[in-house]
Amino acid sequence: MKVTTSTAPFLLVFLASISHSVICSTFGNDADRRSLLEFKNAITLDPHQSLISWNESTHFCSWEGVSCSSKNPPRVTAIDLRNQGLVGHISPSLGNLTFLRNLSLATNRFSGQIPEALGRLRRLRSLYLTNNTLQGIIPSFANCSDLKVLWLDRNELAGGLPGDLPLGLEELNLAFNNLIGTIPSTLGNITALKRFACVFNGLDGGIPGELAALREMEILASGGNRFTSGFPEAILNMSALVRLDLDTNRFSGKIPPGIGSSLPNLLWLFIGGNFFRGTIPSSLANASNLVKVDISSNFFTGVVPASIGKLANLTWLNLEMNQLHARRKQDWDFMDSLANCTELQIFSVAGNQLEGQVPNSLGNFSVQLQSLTLGQNLLSGSFPSGIANLPNLIALGLDYNRFTGSVPQWLGGQKTLQVLSLTNNNFTGYIPSSLSNLSHLIELYLHSNQFIGNIPSSFGNFQFLTTITTSYNNLHGSLPKEIFRVPTIEQVEFAFNNLSGELPTEVGNAKQLMILKLSSNNLSRDIPDTLGNCENLQAVVLDQNNFGGGIPSSFGKLISLQLLNLSHNMLSGSIPVSLGDLQHLELLDLSFNNLTGQVPTKGIFRNSTAVQIDGNQELCGGVQELHLPECPNKTSHKNKHRLSVLLKVVIPLASMVTLAIVILLLLILKGKKGTKSISLPSFGREFPKVSYKDLARATNRFSTANLIGKGRYSFVYRGQLLQDTNVVAIKVFNQEIRGAQKSFIAECNALRNVRHRNLVPILTVCLSIDSSGNDFKALVYKFMPRGDLHKLLYSTPHDDRSSDLCYISLAQRLNIVVDVSDALAYLHHGHQGTIIHCDLKPSNILLDDNMTAHVGDFGLARFRIDSTSFSHSDSTSSFAINGTIGYVAPECAAGGQVSTAADVYSFGVVLLEIFIRRKPTDDMFKDGLSIAKYTEMNIPDKMLQIVDPQLVQELGLSQEDPVTDDESAAHCLLSVLNIGLCCTKSAPSERISMQEVAAKLHTIRDSYLR
Repeated sequence: MKVTTSTAPFLLVFLASISHSVICSTFGNDADRRSLLEFKNAITLDPHQSLISWNESTHFCSWEGVSCSSKNPPRVTAIDLRNQGLVGHISPSLGNLTFLRNLSLATNRFSGQIPEALGRLRRLRSLYLTNNTLQGIIPSFANCSDLKVLWLDRNELAGGLPGDLPLGLEELNLAFNNLIGTIPSTLGNITALKRFACVFNGLDGGIPGELAALREMEILASGGNRFTSGFPEAILNMSALVRLDLDTNRFSGKIPPGIGSSLPNLLWLFIGGNFFRGTIPSSLANASNLVKVDISSNFFTGVVPASIGKLANLTWLNLEMNQLHARRKQDWDFMDSLANCTELQIFSVAGNQLEGQVPNSLGNFSVQLQSLTLGQNLLSGSFPSGIANLPNLIALGLDYNRFTGSVPQWLGGQKTLQVLSLTNNNFTGYIPSSLSNLSHLIELYLHSNQFIGNIPSSFGNFQFLTTITTSYNNLHGSLPKEIFRVPTIEQVEFAFNNLSGELPTEVGNAKQLMILKLSSNNLSRDIPDTLGNCENLQAVVLDQNNFGGGIPSSFGKLISLQLLNLSHNMLSGSIPVSLGDLQHLELLDLSFNNLTGQVPTKGIFRNSTAVQIDGNQELCGGVQELHLPECPNKTSHKNKHRLSVLLKVVIPLASMVTLAIVILLLLILKGKKGTKSISLPSFGREFPKVSYKDLARATNRFSTANLIGKGRYSFVYRGQLLQDTNVVAIKVFNQEIRGAQKSFIAECNALRNVRHRNLVPILTVCLSIDSSGNDFKALVYKFMPRGDLHKLLYSTPHDDRSSDLCYISLAQRLNIVVDVSDALAYLHHGHQGTIIHCDLKPSNILLDDNMTAHVGDFGLARFRIDSTSFSHSDSTSSFAINGTIGYVAPECAAGGQVSTAADVYSFGVVLLEIFIRRKPTDDMFKDGLSIAKYTEMNIPDKMLQIVDPQLVQELGLSQEDPVTDDESAAHCLLSVLNIGLCCTKSAPSERISMQEVAAKLHTIRDSYLR
């Protein structure tokens, strides 16, 4: 077009109008561009260069992760920057994107608060901020009227749940945060809500009844909180529910009997880890689509309903850690019915009270079964043969039962097994060498059985094995060096067997080894230097063997070492200074060896409570708290060596003459033919042999002011053998009382070859003549500052002689029963033979400064001298009670045969007394009512009415409803009391062994402390 003067004004107006039109159309989306750039500027790290396209040369609608509308002008409608590793804050500028519908910043590393400005986005439909590190409270989204999906899970959000969420919301995911408070009742107004997840927060209260209006709810996941009250009735109205997760809360009461009929569409039911009780509702079978059922760790009783087998789609059934029983044949009908569950992959009924043999119908289970756990029951009989028909097993647990007989060779044909646990049974015979055919095996637990023979060398064929335990058996032979060639081996425990020979140098090949426990065997020769090549070692426990030579200096390379126990061996030489460089070492026990020279003073050696070096007579120096003599210079050392050689010749001769005279006098005075000779123990003692004069001086002539205890045959005094140091307990036997002589011999015999951290440590013995020429016998023990458990248990702040600790916490009580059970398990099942204490009671349990319990007073102990009989130093009438009334087992009170089961009974009484805080001789226990029957009558429903009120107060428990601020306390108390009842069964054959008791108590304590 030709421009003339007449058309020019029109053209200018036209161009101006076009220009204005463009400016107006780009105003809105330019604000979007600026908002996106502000968001980018708040990003401090973009590891994948996700935002590199966000620049001026490209239109923002083409930027990565940005979507725009197709209308003119284009506006930002979606941002999707998931999984980009972005670091920084979420800029409030996103609140200016008024057309934004979908925002996903999930799985990044955004921190700071969620901008309140996001609550202005009226068109927003979905917001995904999952898996970041966002903090602060949840802002209001009340104005986001179109919001359907809000996922804020896996952050660090605090505060409460918002009560003004949009009424059209369909999905709300707040899981894995730090939210507190209650679920607002206004959540019931969001009738469109289909999915609500708040698992693993700190929410409490109950599930509001208003939620009954949420009839569209499909997924309700509220596990891992502190919710209380009974089963939420509102849930029964959610007939569309397909997944219900209430696990790990504090719900109590019974499950509604019609739950399966009310929730017919359920696929997943997770209610484990609560306080539910009563029987398992048979109506679960009406929820015929159920795929996964987990009701573990509750207080369910009765039998497993046979109707459970109607759930044809079931893949996961976890019933463990309840009180379900099976005593009669019909109680096992559920096993027959489970054969109908052809999809079953996971089945556990561990930690219940199932008895007798496992039915053969186990062999009819689904061939798809991958995990079978039957542990911690009362199952007996031979190895369940039906397992042979389960070809795809990955994990098999039969531990903590009473299975007998041999382990079949065909078990090695279960080619898919990765975890096998047979621990704490009565399996006998050889360990099947066919197990080495389990080419995928990762963990193998065989400890605490009665296996004999060798550890198969073919176990070196494993390619993926990380853990093998065979402790507490009767295994012989040498350590299989092939085990240490397994490239993945991390944990080797062969303690408490009769293994001999050396620790092979091949141990240095185990580069991944973290735990090595070989205690209480007959291993000898030098500890190989190659052990220092295992730099991942955290625990090395080689005590109670015959290792000689020096401590390898290569131990200084074990930079991860936390525990080193080389005690009770024949090690010689000096302590390597390099042990002081191990920064993670927490406990070092080198006691009772032949170590010499100066004790290092750096690292762990600065902490005298973390280092045990008793029983090494030639050590010197070290920190002052060890109370060792100063190290001599070289000249004086030579003279001392000459003198020691002379003394080693002269003193034993003199001692032998003196001892022979004393024993001869004793025999003449007693005038009994065949009186047993006194075999003085070899204690590796801290003090030299002491005389009557030494002990009289130490106790201020046995002053009553120093009298700290009195027993049947003895008095116990507090004494100080050396000035200002070495406080000891001196047990003086009263020779005027019949039986004292034999009690002294019994205690010497009991303690001569036993050493355990939970037995009262004996230091030395005195066999002498007092100032009047009479026999004098005494044992010198390590002093226990906290005194005996009886005084501590019943002390009050107003007692004149009460301890400074007048209350024992739940954790301390758990530690005490664990300590005592460990001691008795050692006495009953240690390789040195069987020792029965015969007089376990609180006054014979002593406590040190750290509240560690030590069992003492072995004056009535009996010892196994062959496979069937026990010896005792006192020949008592068959009508005499060997023990203390209230604690003695019924069979012993009636003059029956003493056995380890009698100690188990006494332990059970002590355990119940510790937690109930009532003496078994209390006036209330009469007319056939014992402390055990009293406990059995009141648990679980009235448990909190019988336990020590101080415990109830400590834990914030309510006697009306077992709900606590400490979610594991009630579980813990009930589990412990049940163990007490298992120990106090009337028939000895029904009681569990101390090995089982110790293992169960360790599990309960560790779980509670975690």
